[in-house]
Amino acid sequence: MSETSPVLRLTGISKRFGAVQALTDVDVALFANEVHALVGENGAGKSTLVKILAGIHQPDAGRIQLSGEDLVLSGPAAARDLGIAVIHQHPNLFPDLTVAENVFVGRLPRNGVRGVDWGELNRTAQRLFENLGVKQSVSVPVRGLSVADQQLVEIAKSLSLDARVLVMDEPTASLSSHEVERLFTIIRQLRGRGVAILFVDHRMEEVFEIADRVSVLRDGRHVITAPINELNPAEAIRHMVGRRLETLFPKEQATIGEIALEVRGLTRRGVFSNASFQVRRGEILGLAGLVGAGRTEIARVLFGIDRADAGEVLVAGKHAEIKSPKDAMRLGIVYVPEDRHAQGLVLDFSIAANVSLPIVERLSRLLVVDRVQERQIATDYSKQLQVRSTGVEQVASGLSGGNQQKVVLAKWLATKPTVLLLDEPTQGVDIGAKAEVHRIISQLAGQGMAIVLISSELLEVLGMADRIVVLHEGRVAAEFARDDATQERVMAAATGHVEA
Repeated sequence: MSETSPVLRLTGISKRFGAVQALTDVDVALFANEVHALVGENGAGKSTLVKILAGIHQPDAGRIQLSGEDLVLSGPAAARDLGIAVIHQHPNLFPDLTVAENVFVGRLPRNGVRGVDWGELNRTAQRLFENLGVKQSVSVPVRGLSVADQQLVEIAKSLSLDARVLVMDEPTASLSSHEVERLFTIIRQLRGRGVAILFVDHRMEEVFEIADRVSVLRDGRHVITAPINELNPAEAIRHMVGRRLETLFPKEQATIGEIALEVRGLTRRGVFSNASFQVRRGEILGLAGLVGAGRTEIARVLFGIDRADAGEVLVAGKHAEIKSPKDAMRLGIVYVPEDRHAQGLVLDFSIAANVSLPIVERLSRLLVVDRVQERQIATDYSKQLQVRSTGVEQVASGLSGGNQQKVVLAKWLATKPTVLLLDEPTQGVDIGAKAEVHRIISQLAGQGMAIVLISSELLEVLGMADRIVVLHEGRVAAEFARDDATQERVMAAATGHVEA
């Protein structure tokens, strides 16, 4: 890690939008041959800082220096011309143009009066991808590429601009674990070539895998910058939220009761095989594993969305036939899905209407819904879960991510379940809201509910689960009691290095 003069230095950066002070006196220095992570809760100011570096916003106060020289980033073109490339979470490409055209958009090589030199364009673009160690056809339209491949097009574009600074804003948000590893390999290559990289992320495991240095923002202010080997994830999170990690995972001691749900040899061909586990009343069972390990697919079978090819499910010790979500709900099993927008909420409906969806038959008489009772149930659960809204008539689309997730929970809690399947329950919500969701989960377990917690965030599983079942490529690879589980042991099992 270089300790020479920084390639890019931000000093005293402040930015206000109306009455909101987004950034206050922020200092960040980026060095060549270094990956510098920027972390913080939603609303901490990360996106504003990225947009200032991209030339989209101009700071109200402070200095930006490139190699010691003061500069003004008057717009995105000015930033690019100065060698600052920004890769946003959603790639900013022209879908109907080819890969090569996107890489050199606005700078297409000319062949005299005959126009664009297409041969030179494709050859030069191909060399950029070869330099990244990536096989990519440059003559195909971008529209058909995955998000991961579109990001590589953005990286190739930055190389074509001889970028000295590369800013990556939540680049792994939509990637599989394999795609993340490929991206990290390329980031390490770029670091080795002297590029200064700002890596904005909220996944602590990724930050501590790829970064050399980390800066933390909280409420628009710079809290700390430290070499990555001088912090651990818990300390970084404490700096992000201003409180200790234990308050983020408020695990209450619950009385573990009888077996509520048991799975024996459950198999869905090509997806998961011979899965066996049980969860008791009052217990939080964590399902850990990499993307594609089969966790969500098992939950979908348990809720009757998909059918198993073999195996048995027992509820309260009795054989259960689950052929539909209605069967699952009748047995007291509910599922909070991974994608709350597509599968959990009707965004145009009110809070009350969303909460009543699974119990609308119970609330109806002669096909007319009892709106008074509907509002009362929604109000009761909104109070219990501390949903922040203008009232239960507020439309769900106007809620924050954390409050939307609480409404999804309320919707299923209204059915009075005994088994709660939670699939990525805090995905896309900030750390403060995560702590509230964790508190709710812990309280529900304390009330005797059996909970299966599926999460890709290892710290969440370790912090909340009483037991952890680890899946690898559709099979149970290991099981750990809470006191025996560590990040290293769970990750080893998830990657196939431990057998059950």
